[in-house]
Amino acid sequence: MIEYRPGADRFLTRAEGRTTWHSFSFGAHYEPGNVGFARLVAHNDERLPPGTGYADHPHADLEIVTWVLTGSLRHTSTVGSGVIGPGQVQRLSAGSGVVHSEVADASEGTRFLQAWVRPDEAGLEPSYLSSDVAIGDSWTTVAGGDGVPLASSGTTLHVADLPAGRRLALPEAPLLHVFVAGGDVMLGERLLEEDDAALLRDEPGRPVTAETDSQLVVWSFSV
Repeated sequence: MIEYRPGADRFLTRAEGRTTWHSFSFGAHYEPGNVGFARLVAHNDERLPPGTGYADHPHADLEIVTWVLTGSLRHTSTVGSGVIGPGQVQRLSAGSGVVHSEVADASEGTRFLQAWVRPDEAGLEPSYLSSDVAIGDSWTTVAGGDGVPLASSGTTLHVADLPAGRRLALPEAPLLHVFVAGGDVMLGERLLEEDDAALLRDEPGRPVTAETDSQLVVWSFSV
């Protein structure tokens, strides 16, 4: 089954210059039938003007994965800090508790995707990791599997940059969250445009075709 999710239908939060699009219920936005997917409890599309962001705030018992699309993001936490831009992934394992902040570069705006994933166990030791990632026109494992490790079994983040006309099978997993970070792709009988998403259940290996140069960000779940 394929459930299509138009980008314009996402929840929207505007605060202090920030614009955040939420794929699932988040904060003041609540929809009983839309509180997550598999182990994914948040998938936020953040747009930050230069120098804006989030001051110190706490998290616990989440694997927080950040993928920057444009600009750069300065992350500071009690377990590790760094600046990441396009082609770099950041993973914060909140575990028993961390405090962190996230601020866009002062000279340019930043757009990033951030996913919150449930870990296998509560109360793990917090940790921070960032890594460079080379993305091509086939699936690159960014987190989980051969990417940065996640304390969430069977959970993997894949990214691909598809030139126009490229046809590619989706990862072989029973549950898939597909997000079009840029461009336009055909999935099934429907054209997905930038910011659109789809949830796939028991549709492993479904082909997608890029109608224009596109970037796809896909979470797969085997359990």
